[in-house]
Amino acid sequence: MNAEDMILISVDDHVIEPPDMFVNHLPEKYRAEAPRLVHREDGTDVWQFRDTVIPNAALNAVAGRPKEEYGLEPQGLDEIRPGCYDVHERVKDMNAGGILGSMNFPSFPGFSARLFATEDSDFSLALVRAYNDWHIDEWCAAHPGRFIPMALPAIWDADLCAAEVRRVADKGCHSLTFTENPAVLGYPSFHHEYWNPLWKALVDTDTVMSVHIGSSGRLSIPAIDSPPDVMITLQPMNIVSAAADLLWSRVLKDFPAMKIALSEGGTGWIPYFLERVDRTYEMHATWTLQDFGGKLPSEIFREHFLTCFISDPLGVKLRHEIGIDNIAWECDYPHSDSMWPDAPEQLWKDMVAANVPDDEINKMTHENAMRWYSFDPFSHIPKEQATVGALRASSADHDVSTQSRSHRIIEPSEKLAAFHSRAQAAVAAAAK
Repeated sequence: MNAEDMILISVDDHVIEPPDMFVNHLPEKYRAEAPRLVHREDGTDVWQFRDTVIPNAALNAVAGRPKEEYGLEPQGLDEIRPGCYDVHERVKDMNAGGILGSMNFPSFPGFSARLFATEDSDFSLALVRAYNDWHIDEWCAAHPGRFIPMALPAIWDADLCAAEVRRVADKGCHSLTFTENPAVLGYPSFHHEYWNPLWKALVDTDTVMSVHIGSSGRLSIPAIDSPPDVMITLQPMNIVSAAADLLWSRVLKDFPAMKIALSEGGTGWIPYFLERVDRTYEMHATWTLQDFGGKLPSEIFREHFLTCFISDPLGVKLRHEIGIDNIAWECDYPHSDSMWPDAPEQLWKDMVAANVPDDEINKMTHENAMRWYSFDPFSHIPKEQATVGALRASSADHDVSTQSRSHRIIEPSEKLAAFHSRAQAAVAAAAK
């Protein structure tokens, strides 16, 4: 095998939602109240829902742009690649990047759709259903075999959330994006029986709970005057807390077929984590009353958790300490951590450095993703047309060159000042 022979399925990419997404799916009585994309005088586009304004932050859509344009400032749709919000252009970008399949997390509603949780449950549910129907019936269905469908949760009501899981499963969707810490959002924690209807629905429909970093809306920032590098470095740490919370909870004991994906959390930390949980069990189970039925916590982890990496040479080297059946690859298009369109070359470099055999490459690049998410692209696309080389050959004339797209180049000092201003505002809001 060489780089061009790999078949790549990314279990973590993102969509910048198009302005017309609610047109075909929201009941007419709610359309006047629906979130809408507003073009502002400064050239930026923002989603507005009632009094809440959500900008398209630059770091969320920098694919194909120079690093000088990275930042957190708002931007307009005309400043980002059309593949961020146009599904047909997205598939062209996927082909040019050698990527067969992609699972796309939401952007403006938040990873757990907390934006849609209003005082009117019927309206909130209509918004969630409209989003899910747009995502499944328009975005994913536009190119069969290219997208793993993902649903938003009705986060404010466990029973409604369970019903929505069952509804979308009937449409072929077996991934639910969910928060890494519901208690932070004001809901019962993972340890509460409140969520039992949801856990049962996930198990009954063989649906993965996909937990993305930052999905609680809270990131680890040691001090409000820390540089943004600290926040970016610590982003995966929230997923470590979620993994521990879920591993030690009663959820996995009461629902032994539960499947959880730790999205964009990396893998290099997992061998130490597994050593630590086994040591904790050995030293403390007699008084914490933990009982895994004769198994170690590390064994339970490998039965329930899918881990994901973008570029993680250490994780690839330690793949057997993690569990070769528990690792999947992600591209993170169009976010700033993504290596698109050169991801295959970077990934292949890691595989060669770690002397990974072909069968294990296949597991990490696509087979594990297919198995965990009940996804079969080969029912639509022959395998020989699904490789990195074949996809790129089909899109040889597609422009993937790095291009400046910003209306204006913002000086780093201005970007840093804006970052600290937002950090201070977030700390102040959290203190209220």
